[in-house]
Order: sequence, then structure tokens, then C-alpha cells
Amino acid sequence: MASDPYGVLGVAKAASEDEIRSAFRRLAKSCHPDLHPGDTAASERFKRLSSAYELLSDAEKRRQFDAGLIDASGEPVRGYSTHRAGAAPGAGFGDVFSDLFGDGGWGGGRPGYGGGPRAGLRGQDVRYTLDIDFLESITGAKKRVTMPDGGVLDLTVPEGVSDGQVLRMRGKGRPAFGGGEAGDALVEIRVRPHPDYKRSGDDLSMSVPITIDEAVLGGKIEVAAPGGRLQLALPKGTSSGQVFRLRGKGVRAGSSGRQGDLLVTVKIVMPDVIDEGLSYFMSEWRQKHRYDPRG
Repeated sequence: MASDPYGVLGVAKAASEDEIRSAFRRLAKSCHPDLHPGDTAASERFKRLSSAYELLSDAEKRRQFDAGLIDASGEPVRGYSTHRAGAAPGAGFGDVFSDLFGDGGWGGGRPGYGGGPRAGLRGQDVRYTLDIDFLESITGAKKRVTMPDGGVLDLTVPEGVSDGQVLRMRGKGRPAFGGGEAGDALVEIRVRPHPDYKRSGDDLSMSVPITIDEAVLGGKIEVAAPGGRLQLALPKGTSSGQVFRLRGKGVRAGSSGRQGDLLVTVKIVMPDVIDEGLSYFMSEWRQKHRYDPRG
């Protein structure tokens, strides 16, 4: 099991972010592999320092460690899941080592794992969450994410994106140390619910009210679907609750090009006022055509 990160860095459990960062910078100078080539003990110590700092500099990982959800190596404890979409990572290694050595060519892969000058260290990935409307998830949209440092990230939300889906924007994460590759931005999509439409896989469902005469006589009605208005043909004698499937009018499934169906459930809505003519007609009709739909 990995050593306690607080003990490795020599800080108290209540230490601030600045105190943790300062302790790591001070200790890292004494054992960085680039400054102590061939020193196995220094390299091993640097690995421990790097691992401890990586955990404690990430606010979410630190919270999970303090709560006993993950161990010192960052692995879940007793089956806990540590994924939390939208958590912003703590200070990256690149920021710290830039402070330590400047931009004078110090690199060397990931700290503590060998490498040498100008080898480059990949920047840290960053995570964001983006709330979008239901219809935007169906048709796609252009959106902008505001980053913690005040910068902005423009991205294209593809049509058919689903709730919880993560979009990866390569090279839009934290800059790398020593001229290496920048990290990625991972944007988790959260879709707001819609009062009229529901989604199941690539299929959409909705309810449409119809009049009593449309149910009896049938005819064509307009349906305000997410992709635009559609025509639906009702047969004579349509019952309330009957479901009609409009094929290919659902969600387009990303790069596959397959499109789901739209399921329309009709609901008979009676007029606000039942006039004498309708009452008399139904009374006469019932006497001659009584039936029991409940069995």
C-alpha cells in the first residue's frame, strides 16, 4: 500500500493548497531524477513525492481520500466508485515544475519515470460539465464552456448526444511541462428534461391530444415533433392510449447514421362543454350500440 501522502510531504492533514504545493516544490528539488542522474534512491523518493502531490493537489481526490473512499494510491476502497463528472482537477505538475526549473528545457516524461531534458511531460486532462436543452441534444448545438481561469472553450455538441456522454477535446486541457503534449478537455453533457418528449435509446416518445370526432371518424392531424411538424393519419375508431410509430423520426445515432423512431400516444380529450346535440346523439347511439370495453 502507498504511504500516507500527508506524511510523505511532511504536512498536516489540514494543510492548505499553498502549503502542500510549497512542501512539494521544496522536497522535489532535492531528489529530482534530472538533478540526480543514476541515483536510484532519489528517483524512488521522487516517485513517492509525485504520487502524494498528485493526490493532494486534486481537491476531489483529496476529499475522497480524507473520507476513506480511496487509498493513498488513488484506488477505490471497498468497491466505492470515485468517478465524479465535472470535478475540476487541482494544480498540474506542469505548473509546479515550471516554477521549479523555468522553461529552460527540463522535461523527462512523467515525473519520477525516467526521461531527460526536452522529453516533454503531457499536460493534465481537465473535466467540465455542460447543461444543454433536450432539443439541443437531438439536433446538436454550438456551445461555450467557461473555464475556471476565465477562458472559454467553444465546442460543437453533435446531434443525438445522450445524457452523461463525455466529449473529448484533444489538446484543450492543461499545458504540458517542457514542451510536451497538452492534456485534453473532457466535457460531460447533462441533458435537461423536456415536458413533452422522452427518450429511450434512439427512440423518442410523446403524447398528442385528439378530439372525440377525430377518434371516431379518423383523419390527419399535425404532430409537433422535435425535428419539425409531421402528419399523422388516424384510422377510424382510434382509441385513447393507442400508440403510433413513425419510423426514422427519432434520434440520429451519431456516426452510424441510424435514426430511431418516434412513438406517438394519442389521448382523447373531451370538449369543455357537452351541448344538447351531442348528448342526445350519444344517448340514442348508446341505446342501439352499447358495448363494454372493460370486459
